[in-house]
Amino acid sequence: MPKLATPLTDIQVRNAKPKDKSYSLADGNNLSLEIMPNGKKRWRMAYRQANGKNNRLTFGEYPIVSLAEAREKCLAARKLLSEGTDPAKDRDDKKRTANIVAANTFEVIAREWHKKKAESAWQPQTSEQNIKAMERDLFPQIGKLPISEIETPLMLEVLQQVEKRGALEVTKRIAALASGVFRYAIVKGLRKYDPIPALKDHLKPRTKGHHAAITVAELPALLKAIGKNEGRMYPPNRIVLRLMLLTFVRTSELIETPWSEIDLENEKWVIPWRRMKMGAKRINPRMVDHNPFLPRQGWEMLRELHEYTGGSKYLFPNRRDHEKPLSNGMILQALKRMGYGGQMTGHGFRSLGKGVLKTLKYPIDRIERQLSHASGEAYGGAYDREEFLEERREMMQHYADYLEQIERGNVIIASFEKNAA
Repeated sequence: MPKLATPLTDIQVRNAKPKDKSYSLADGNNLSLEIMPNGKKRWRMAYRQANGKNNRLTFGEYPIVSLAEAREKCLAARKLLSEGTDPAKDRDDKKRTANIVAANTFEVIAREWHKKKAESAWQPQTSEQNIKAMERDLFPQIGKLPISEIETPLMLEVLQQVEKRGALEVTKRIAALASGVFRYAIVKGLRKYDPIPALKDHLKPRTKGHHAAITVAELPALLKAIGKNEGRMYPPNRIVLRLMLLTFVRTSELIETPWSEIDLENEKWVIPWRRMKMGAKRINPRMVDHNPFLPRQGWEMLRELHEYTGGSKYLFPNRRDHEKPLSNGMILQALKRMGYGGQMTGHGFRSLGKGVLKTLKYPIDRIERQLSHASGEAYGGAYDREEFLEERREMMQHYADYLEQIERGNVIIASFEKNAA
């Protein structure tokens, strides 16, 4: 019968002296204190693996790990053995998991996700805006934290910090970006859930109708103001305002248009679905490209614009950096200089155009399609390719002619003939 080891005492452990060779003091349960010639002392536990081979675990050095702590570690290892788990493998697995957790911080995963989106879905300007937004409002707060450890209360605190700036639209954008990162982490197996949806009722809602727009009755005054100020405008800036009037595209969809999408010879302009606003993608699940249908006046403006910016990538390049498109702020500033600050926005031209076409008695489904709004399953993904194309082309030409009549000072009447010159 093997001799049982007498448990060590704190005094024995503390007073154990080094010798020429390493030696051990047994504590029981296969736990021992190894004393090395250099005076270092470490806790070791001997055990037999399932394959019959002997192995030893190290629990750390004394006095960093006390006698009581070493016994706790030994007891935990023996419990694993009783459950059929090799404590050395369990230790290595936990270390490997800890390394993965430490390496996969929010910022690391966010930049990986951003790179993939930039390569497959986003336009360059959108990609740049999104990374700057995360660098400003997410990375300083949670960038260094393991993405697996970020919980809902922390994300609420982060987003509320953005809210305090009064930037409710920015808060929504930041939340959407964070949600995209978390969902990507779920796919990679780095976390179990996205904490953002649970915050919906705990963040301030955006103000309804935040896109300012004038009424149809105020349209003559706006046209007069635009005409009065055009002589002082940089030509492309003048043209972008006119095209905002003549098309119902979103501001970003117009200012980010590359010349490669424009066929001046055949007068065709099709916006790829990848450039469309995310909302348009959600209601257009088949990802159909959009045809805005420019009227004759619009094509005349594009030919004039080509003389100024035809050598650039974009129709409306940024004057400071031609590799980037025009800033949306320019349109807002131009409207402000004309006295429409807070009363009209780039998006407001869409609301205004819709109102004019309703005045002209056009069917709402045709107007909504021109706005790139689908109506559920009523039209399906083939709508933009197969239905109402000629009708919409005619509608947009009538609309442009109607604006000309207003600007000439003619009486605004809903019965204005569609075929008027």
